[in-house]
Amino acid sequence: MKFEWPQGLPATLTCIDKIQETADCFSIKLSANSGERFDFKPGQFVSLGFEINGKVEYRAYSISSLPEQDYLQLTIKRVDSGKVSNYILDKLSIGDTVLCLAPTGNFNCIDHPARNDKALLLSAGCGITPVYAMAKHWLAQQVNIDIAFVHIARSASETIYLEELAQLDSQHANFHLNLLLKDATDTPYHQGRFDADWLVNLAADYQQRTVYLCGPEQFMRDSKGYLEALQFDMNEFYQESFTPIAEANQNQEHVQNDQATVTVESFGKTFQAQHGATLADSLEAEQLPIIIACRSGICGSCKCKVTDGSVKSLSVGPLSAEEVEQGYVLACSSTIEGDLALELS
Repeated sequence: MKFEWPQGLPATLTCIDKIQETADCFSIKLSANSGERFDFKPGQFVSLGFEINGKVEYRAYSISSLPEQDYLQLTIKRVDSGKVSNYILDKLSIGDTVLCLAPTGNFNCIDHPARNDKALLLSAGCGITPVYAMAKHWLAQQVNIDIAFVHIARSASETIYLEELAQLDSQHANFHLNLLLKDATDTPYHQGRFDADWLVNLAADYQQRTVYLCGPEQFMRDSKGYLEALQFDMNEFYQESFTPIAEANQNQEHVQNDQATVTVESFGKTFQAQHGATLADSLEAEQLPIIIACRSGICGSCKCKVTDGSVKSLSVGPLSAEEVEQGYVLACSSTIEGDLALELS
């Protein structure tokens, strides 16, 4: 039976397993108590919510399990000052419950199939998670897609899913694993620092493939730049990113300091907010019940409706054209331009 996600609200899932992948990385498995199967597109993510210091904090994590399984697997790496990631690694135990928003995300291999049935999955660090899910999906479905899997890591011991990747490489003629390690001592893998030459060396026929990229922001910027310099067809390029959207006014020379009046009709509340502030921050400051998960304008959890006045939106993300026409915005990527009235979903 398919799991039905609450409309616009988080589901409560239970941690049924916690697996150490590397010294600073764990996979967790989440299940619904009724045992239903989860449907999503390989490459998508969910946002998890935890109450930390009296406040529910949400963060987005890519799904590493396959669709139609009775659990979701997420792989989470320790991050310096990572409030939620480090809480999961240090505090979450088997049997604990978590808040989880429905899978979402445009970075997936269903909406963006590989041209010529040839894919280049390019990742570094914990960015391996969504592309690993794509590879497993294609192989499980036995679709005729040739997969070049290029991953960058510090060492073999710090390579997430190393054993699983090596097994896929040995079992499937259409899966080609190429690891580039900073330290490849006593391994059969390449050693070096990733650049355009390594890209060509590790995936010589990259021009014939669709590229799916995920990893740290600098790595993704560099990789995209290499492909552009090599005159790759960027219509066949897709990347994941959870980078928060910059505030609309951060580069303005003159910042307005006047106040705006915000009315949240469904809660009968009116308050003063800074002109130019993000709508999400202003609603949070007033402790109004809005879920703000990815903070990147891509998950849609903070959707709300402007019924009067206007905001400046940097992203409409998952909103449909009809929703935008009706006045819906994403609070995390909208800044206040003046007095306005809202309805919270």
